[in-house]
Amino acid sequence: MAGALALMLLALFLSPLPRDLAQRKSGSSLRLTDREGRLLQERVLGSGGRGQWVELRDVSLYLVQATIAVEDRRFFRHWGVDPLAVMRATTQALRSRRVVSGASTLTQQLVRAAYHLPRRWWAKPVEMALAVKLELTLSKEEILTQYLNRVPYGNGTIGAEAAARLYFAKPALHLTLPEAALLAGLPQAPARYDPYRNRDAAKRRQELVLRAMLRCGAIDSARFAEARAAELTFSPAERSLAAPHFCDWLLVNRKALHLPHAGTVRTTIDLPLQQKIELLLRSHLRLLADRNVTNAAAVILDNEDVAVLAMVGSADYFDELNHGQVNGCLCLRQPGSTIKPFTYGLALEHGRTAADIVPDIETHAATAGGDFRVHNYDRLFHGPVRLRVALACSYNVPAVRLLEELGTELLLAKLRAAGFASLTKPATYYGLGLTLGNGEVSLLELTRAYCALAHGGWVRREKVLLGQQNADSSRIFAPQVAYLLTHILADREARMGAFGEGNALELPFPCAAKTGTSKDYRDNWALGYTTRYTVGVWVGNFSGEAMHKVSGITGAGLLFRDILLLLHRENWPAPFAAPPGLVEREICARSGERPGPYCRGTVREVFIAGTEPTRMCSVHRPFVVHEAEHQAIGRGGLQVYEVWPPLYERWMVEAGLPRPPRVPVAPRAEHSPTEPQLPVITFPDNGDIYKVDPVLRPEYQTLDLEAVLPQGVKTVSWWVNDSLWCTVQHPFRARWRLVPGRHRFQVSAETEHGVVASSPVHILVL
Repeated sequence: MAGALALMLLALFLSPLPRDLAQRKSGSSLRLTDREGRLLQERVLGSGGRGQWVELRDVSLYLVQATIAVEDRRFFRHWGVDPLAVMRATTQALRSRRVVSGASTLTQQLVRAAYHLPRRWWAKPVEMALAVKLELTLSKEEILTQYLNRVPYGNGTIGAEAAARLYFAKPALHLTLPEAALLAGLPQAPARYDPYRNRDAAKRRQELVLRAMLRCGAIDSARFAEARAAELTFSPAERSLAAPHFCDWLLVNRKALHLPHAGTVRTTIDLPLQQKIELLLRSHLRLLADRNVTNAAAVILDNEDVAVLAMVGSADYFDELNHGQVNGCLCLRQPGSTIKPFTYGLALEHGRTAADIVPDIETHAATAGGDFRVHNYDRLFHGPVRLRVALACSYNVPAVRLLEELGTELLLAKLRAAGFASLTKPATYYGLGLTLGNGEVSLLELTRAYCALAHGGWVRREKVLLGQQNADSSRIFAPQVAYLLTHILADREARMGAFGEGNALELPFPCAAKTGTSKDYRDNWALGYTTRYTVGVWVGNFSGEAMHKVSGITGAGLLFRDILLLLHRENWPAPFAAPPGLVEREICARSGERPGPYCRGTVREVFIAGTEPTRMCSVHRPFVVHEAEHQAIGRGGLQVYEVWPPLYERWMVEAGLPRPPRVPVAPRAEHSPTEPQLPVITFPDNGDIYKVDPVLRPEYQTLDLEAVLPQGVKTVSWWVNDSLWCTVQHPFRARWRLVPGRHRFQVSAETEHGVVASSPVHILVL
C-alpha cells in the first residue's frame, strides 16, 4: 500500500504541470461589455465565476501582505509544505480529537484549485507532492500571482481583480487596507463570510486578518486600530450583473455565437438605455400593482442592423418570489391580436385591398378543441367594415373570416418564415384561432417580425455582438404590402373607433403600433416601430395568473408609449417612405368603392397599383318614399339608404338600422308614346359574385331581389335560370336563398302593351 502510494507520488512529481498553470494566465474570464465598452458581466467559463487576470504589480500591496499573513506567514521560507504548520495542526488535532486549524500553504491551496482536488485525507499527500514540484518550477512571485488570480472570493468571482470590482467597484491595485483585509479573509470560506449576506461574519474575519498582519509586522497598532474602525462601503450586488437576462442568453448560446473562453466581447447593448428601460418598466409596474401585475419585459431593436439595444427580461432579476430570473423576452406566451397584421398582409398579397369590405358579424370558428363563437373585444359586431378599419381597430371577427378565406396553413407558413420557430404544431392544431394568437410565441420573435415590416418585408436575425454579420435575410412581404400594413398600423383616425382619442398609441411622430391581449387577461402586448427603432413590450405574471382587466392598451401600451418617447426624445423619426408601385385614390368611406353621387363621405386610400376600385359605390342608393310613409319616417321625397348584401341582414335588424323603403329610383329614359317602358333589376348587379358562408345558417344567406317597374303594374314574376320562381306584388321584392353556381335573373310584368321583361342579370355564387 505504502509502496503504491510512493510510486503514485513519484509519478505526479515527474509529470508536467497542468497546461493551465504552465500558461500562467488561463484563469482570465470572458468579459461581456456594451457597445461602448462598459462592463456588463465577467465570467470564467467552466468555473461558474468571473475573473480577470492581473499581474502581481497590479495588486494592492495590502492585499498581498494580508493574504500571506492570514494564510501562510512563512510563505517565503518553505518549499511548498510548511513542516511547522503541519506539526502544529497535528498536535492540535490530537489534543482536541478534531481538526482545529489547517496546515495548507498558499502553494498547496493553489494546487488544490488548479487540480480540483477534494478536501480528503488521501488527497493530502498528492497535494504536498505537487506543491513541492510547483515550488521547484515557479518562483514565489509567480505562485502568488497564480494564487491571487485563481482562488474564489465568493459571489461568482474568481481572483482578486474580479472580487475588488464586485465588492468595491475598483481595481485590485486601488484597494485600501480595510478593503484588502476583508478580501484576504474570503477564500477560506467565501459563502460563510459573504459580506452581502453575512456582514457581521465578514467583519469578524476582517479583524482576524488585521490581527495576523499586526502579529507579523505588516502594520503597526495605529494602522490596525484605524483599519478595524473603518466603515466599508460595498458596491451593490446587482451592479456586476448589468443586462443579466441578455448576458445569460448569450452564454447559453455561447457555441452558436462562437464566444471565446476568455477576453472581451462587445455586445450590441446600449447600457445607459438598458438601465433607463429597466427604471421605466419598474415604475409602470408600481402603477399596476393593484391590478395583480407583477412582471413585464421589453426588447428594443435598432432597425438599421436589427441590433438588440436593450433586453429587459423581468422587473427584478433577483426577485425570487416573482420568478425574476425568467427571461420574459424568450419565454412562450399567447400573443393575442399582435399576430393579426400578418393575416391582413396575406390578404393584401392575395388580391384584397385596404378598402375592401369585410364582415364583422356573428361568426363561429373551428379549432382542434372544437367550435367557438368569435367575439370582439368590445363584445359588439360592427357589420361591414373596411379592411383598414378592421385591422386598426383590431376587430377579431374580420380577422377570423379572412383567415377562413385564406387558410390556416398559409398563415402558419408565413409566420414560420417570419421567424416564429416556436410554432411547431400543425395548422389543424391552431385552427382559425391562430390569427387571434392561440399559438405561443416569444416577445423576441414578435419584435423581430415587426422589425421585418419596418424593413419593407425583409426579415433578418437579430444581431447581438458588434461586428457580427446578420444571417441571410428573406422576404416575407413585398415592400408595397409591408408599407400598407405600416400605413394602417400608424393610422390614428382608423383606430379611433375602437381605442378613442388620446389612447396610449398616439404619439407626436409617425409610429406603427399594435396591441394584443390574450384570453382571460393573462398576457398583454404592445409592438411597434418607427423608421429607427422597433419596440416590443409584454406585461403579465410569470405564474400565469390573470391580471385584473388590464388590456394591451392600458398595460403594455402605456410602457410602449413611454419607451418610444424616450428613444425619440431628442430627434423625432422621419416619416415612413412609400415604395414605388402604390397609388392613392378617393373612395366612399362606407363602401370602399369609387364615390358615387349619393355617398355621404369620402376618404383617401392607398392601393397597390392596379388594385384600385373601378366600380361606382353600390351601397348608397336613392329611394322614393311614398306619401303613405311620410308620416312614419317624418320626411318625404328622395332619400338615400345603405343597401348591403343579405349577409348583413340579421346584423342590420339587430343594430336597428333603417331599412330601405319601397321603391328605388330608376334612371330616367325617354320613351315614345307607343314604346313600352321595360322593368329594371336594381339588385343584384350584373356580374356580382357571392360566397356561401359554411358557418352562417342558410336561412340568413339570401339576396333581396329588387326591381323598378313601369307605372300601373300590380304583379310581377321573378324568373331564375329561365324558370318561374315566384310572383309578387308591390314592392316587387323577393328573397332568394344563395345556391352555389351561376344564375340568371329576369323580372317580367304584364302592362297595357303586353308582357314586358327586364334585361337578364347574371351572378356567380361560390
